[in-house]
Amino acid sequence: MSNLVDLHLHSLFSDGVLTPTQLVAEAAAIGLRAIALADHDNVDGIPEALAAGLEQGVEVITAVELSVIWEDLNDIHLLGYAFDHENAALQRALGEFRDFRAGRSERILSNINQRLVAEGRRPLAFKDVRERAGGTIGRPHIGQALLAAGYVSDMEGAFVRYLVPCNEPKRYFPLQEAIDLIHKAGGCTVLAHPVFINVSEARLAELLDDFIAAGLDGLEAHCSGTGNDGVDRYITMARRKNLIVTGGSDFHQPVKGGVVMGSGRGNLKIPYRCVEEIRAAAEWHK
Repeated sequence: MSNLVDLHLHSLFSDGVLTPTQLVAEAAAIGLRAIALADHDNVDGIPEALAAGLEQGVEVITAVELSVIWEDLNDIHLLGYAFDHENAALQRALGEFRDFRAGRSERILSNINQRLVAEGRRPLAFKDVRERAGGTIGRPHIGQALLAAGYVSDMEGAFVRYLVPCNEPKRYFPLQEAIDLIHKAGGCTVLAHPVFINVSEARLAELLDDFIAAGLDGLEAHCSGTGNDGVDRYITMARRKNLIVTGGSDFHQPVKGGVVMGSGRGNLKIPYRCVEEIRAAAEWHK
């Protein structure tokens, strides 16, 4: 086993395709010491992941990826780590979010079905989409149903032809609410994949100051989508602002040419000290 980790993985409980058990088995196979299952706005897969981790000898950190909004920026992603996944307030907030998301998915599917009928095709059944999801239903699950029905040849086609034009508005957690929710559950908070926030690094530094004032604990410096120089710049930025450093591939599914667990797009080597920093930061909120 190496001293490397991957602290940003998704299962079929959000928009991944593998079960938590399969994710842990893959992590064990490639020698990762620790992982975090960070499904979108959902912690339902954590008990299975924890059990599999004990069986496979892989340390599993409780995690979640929350969709948050700040001023004019929406869909910023906030990672929560090392919290009590059974916390009542957290479970209630995520349950409300899940209910809204399910309703949104139904509205998207209704829009798509109208388009399918207009094309002379048989509409999709919401029951089938829900069974594919296993947990929180997202657009990728509808995309998978479109693929299974033979209406598109790949996921990109599903988004271009149906999911984007038939989209419905999302719901987001206000940043302060999301940070408080994780802290009150005994965890710490980390800004996810900063490279995908469409701002300059100077603006990112300003945003981090605002987020730190709201209670942000860390930055996901090791992330897919940026090269080694970018990772180094994010680490430097985090250290200057006394933020913890974490990292993860944001792995969703095994696909040729895609993001790979543990290494992202080939350049990630995330050290175990990220886990130690998470544990230490979370202790402040216990």
